[in-house]
This record gives sequence, C-alpha cells and structure tokens, in this order.
Amino acid sequence: MNILSYLIPISLILGGVGLGFFIFTLKTNQYDDPEGDAQRILSDAYDDKPKQD
Repeated sequence: MNILSYLIPISLILGGVGLGFFIFTLKTNQYDDPEGDAQRILSDAYDDKPKQD
C-alpha cells in the first residue's frame, strides 16, 4: 500500500508533462497543414475504393 504514495504522484506528474507538451504543440500550430489541405481538395485521387489485388 505504501507504493501507491509513490506511484500516484509520479503518474500525475507524467500526465501533466504530457498534457503540457500537447498544449505546446497546439499553440505552435504543429497540427496545421494548409498546403496539404489545398492539394487534397484539388486532387482527383480518392482512397474511398482501394485497388483490388
């Protein structure tokens, strides 16, 4: 039972670090791809029906 006094704070700290990095990537626009979106709109290639082998 004594191990929980170590594991709970460690897991909260690691979760906070992960959340902090995720928020950092959102604020620095890591997930934006405006050129890729523009190319996909103009492209006629769709993956709706994959090629049959």
